[in-house]
Amino acid sequence: METNFNIQDIIKPENLVYKKPDLMNDVNMHYCPGCSHGVVHKLIAEVIQDQGLEEKTIGIAPVGCAVFAYKYIDVDWQEAAHGRAPALATAIKRLNPDKMVFTYQGDGDLAAIGTAETIHAANRGENIVIVFINNGIYGMTGGQMAPTTLPGMKTATCPDGRNTEMNGYPLKIADLLALLEGTCYVTRQSVHTPAAVRKAKKALDKAFTNSMQRKGTSIVEIVSTCNSGWKMSPADSNKWMEEHMFKQYPLGDLKDI
Repeated sequence: METNFNIQDIIKPENLVYKKPDLMNDVNMHYCPGCSHGVVHKLIAEVIQDQGLEEKTIGIAPVGCAVFAYKYIDVDWQEAAHGRAPALATAIKRLNPDKMVFTYQGDGDLAAIGTAETIHAANRGENIVIVFINNGIYGMTGGQMAPTTLPGMKTATCPDGRNTEMNGYPLKIADLLALLEGTCYVTRQSVHTPAAVRKAKKALDKAFTNSMQRKGTSIVEIVSTCNSGWKMSPADSNKWMEEHMFKQYPLGDLKDI
């Protein structure tokens, strides 16, 4: 049976359902299946394109799961020592005030090793965006307890679960940053559902706009999963995150001026 099938009819703009952002390089990602990093990378690439900042964006990636972010998003990148991304971003933004400068950090990097750099950059009101991936664990280095690990949550360094008497309480670093006068926008989002992905993109768009308008420091926390570190399937990780992580780290804007 003959058909008049034409591939050009499928790729017409009115028939396009989804298109990979042009800034996403055509390479395989190293992230574990089900990891939130890939989705967040896509959103960042889309926001950069939507705002026409392809030639103005500089990303800072420190040590952690996202250390290879430069392989995936085709903008200028700098690598920072573990925890030092906000300090490096400060220097780059001050030397290049017309650039869009953002950091991409995990919870161990941002809220433990880099606590001082994060707090002081935000307190100074540096015109940068801090993208904060909070999965409650050190993912790349072996699944150790992080400052954000929940009470009772098992990790490689607290196999019986986090004991608050010994290990202290989970650090709500975004809540602390929202108290600082230098921050203009602090929000906590996730990417576990299509609706959540849309909200996360809207938050990133606002943060990037704030930076270019020199309003101060914007922090976009993404509550995420780490199914490898949590020893769960991707589906079970999403369910566990909704049932446990969101109670400790509720989604929504913490500050928006």
